[in-house]
Amino acid sequence: MIKRILPIALLSAAIISNTGCSSNGDFKHTHGISYKIIKDVPGKTAKMGDIVEFNILVKVDTLPGKALILADSRKQGKPSVTKVDSIRNVGDFQAVFPYLSAGDSAIVEVSCDTILKTIPPAQMGQLPSWLKKGNKIQISVVLVSIKSMEEYQKEMTAKQAEMQAEMKAKAEQQKPIDDKILQDYFAKNNIKAEKTASGLYYTIQKPGSGATIAKGQLVSMKYKGTTLDGKMFDSNVDDKGELIEKGGKKEPLTWPVGSGQMIPGVDEGAMLLKKGTKATLYLPSPLAYGAQSPSPAIGPNAVLIFEVEVTDVKAAPAQPQGQMQAQGQQQGGQPQQ
Repeated sequence: MIKRILPIALLSAAIISNTGCSSNGDFKHTHGISYKIIKDVPGKTAKMGDIVEFNILVKVDTLPGKALILADSRKQGKPSVTKVDSIRNVGDFQAVFPYLSAGDSAIVEVSCDTILKTIPPAQMGQLPSWLKKGNKIQISVVLVSIKSMEEYQKEMTAKQAEMQAEMKAKAEQQKPIDDKILQDYFAKNNIKAEKTASGLYYTIQKPGSGATIAKGQLVSMKYKGTTLDGKMFDSNVDDKGELIEKGGKKEPLTWPVGSGQMIPGVDEGAMLLKKGTKATLYLPSPLAYGAQSPSPAIGPNAVLIFEVEVTDVKAAPAQPQGQMQAQGQQQGGQPQQ
């Protein structure tokens, strides 16, 4: 409910510890807030477009000597991050950022009276009990760092590359473990499956006809996904193999193969099939969801089984002219990095 009523920036203020400072002292005023810098560290202040990391505690006095903690960033285990932008809402605590440098701390006070003036009459009956005239919201802010957008993006790119390298290394370690699990499963259930270079296994129950599906083609598919112990976690067909109605329609799963829209094992498996093919795909976890479980029904590093039927194959959808030109330039004799 608070998310629907308070200014967005104040919401994101859901977050450091009580400095113990009272509202006594020389407070300055801007954009409907009152602020006082408690610790002033020499350095450049945040400017429009910068990315700031900050810790924050939000509280409101409910009774004399009693305060309700609305949010505390320390519970997140890491600082909050936001872009310094123009102030669109009166009472937005982020109006204090241009006055702070890295290492600074400040107290920001926002009158509930100010917030109440911005709330539509239709929402007045939905207010939390603490949001009433005379109360003040006190926000303790510690600015951890200031980065330009370029610096922040460079840092995020490096972190992403590091994470991807770590995930790839873990996937390589998991491959032989999953392969052994699948080999044992095949032996126990007398299954003869073909294996691809990536570690994907598959069996064909009905071969289908026509050409093998190529990257970029639009494929429509019936499917049922289960864990290795037979528990179904997703399907678009019923027990009779008929499409289940979703959103008022009965439609197969349709996507351009090789576009990265599906998990790797399903994308690769589709390119082994033809129109009309019925097959079973056995995905080691690096070709499924890896260590990242998408739901309680799928555990970390889970080996998955997909029973699939290709119901239709169409030519690759037309691409916008600009995208075609970009691809042509990429393929036009440029050395691969």
